[in-house]
Amino acid sequence: MSAVTPPESADLPLGSSVIVISGPGGVGKGTLVEALLRQDNRLWVSKSWTTRAPRVHEAADAYHFATREEFLAHVDAGGFLEWTEFLDYFQGSPLPHPPAGRDVLFEIDVQGAANVQAHFPDALLIFVDAPNRAVQEERLRHRGDSEERILQRLAKAHEEIERASLMSFIHLVNDDLEVSVRELQALIEQHRSR
Repeated sequence: MSAVTPPESADLPLGSSVIVISGPGGVGKGTLVEALLRQDNRLWVSKSWTTRAPRVHEAADAYHFATREEFLAHVDAGGFLEWTEFLDYFQGSPLPHPPAGRDVLFEIDVQGAANVQAHFPDALLIFVDAPNRAVQEERLRHRGDSEERILQRLAKAHEEIERASLMSFIHLVNDDLEVSVRELQALIEQHRSR
């Protein structure tokens, strides 16, 4: 199940770009986004809503953590640009309202990226992956995912990689954090200068 809000509900300030960073769980998207936000004050992150429980050591403000009832009430109120049921929980991107002069950064799954691109065809789509599934598995363990969740995320990774290959993603392998951040920043600057 997934849904998209009508495009007229998602207008952005003039000059704002849309950047989507996507990829399987455990490939380091959140770490990359944190690094980008520290060095680029033109980025404004759209904080996703989720009904899953916070992970061990996850910042309390990493997501808008909501109950299923709160989430579905926000759906009914037309408050999401896009949302979906992922594994056993809901997640979604609220309608973005960035300040003037800021670019919107979404850190979302591949389905969410497809939905955002339906609204914003000029969005920059970047698919981040781990060097291999063993590295992804190690990162999932390090962040405290349960064995069941690790297996679910590894299985979902194959599906997301296949789907991303059919879209206009630029692929980036997150092998070295500093190099990956530089590559992401270069892609964003190139997108801004179009």
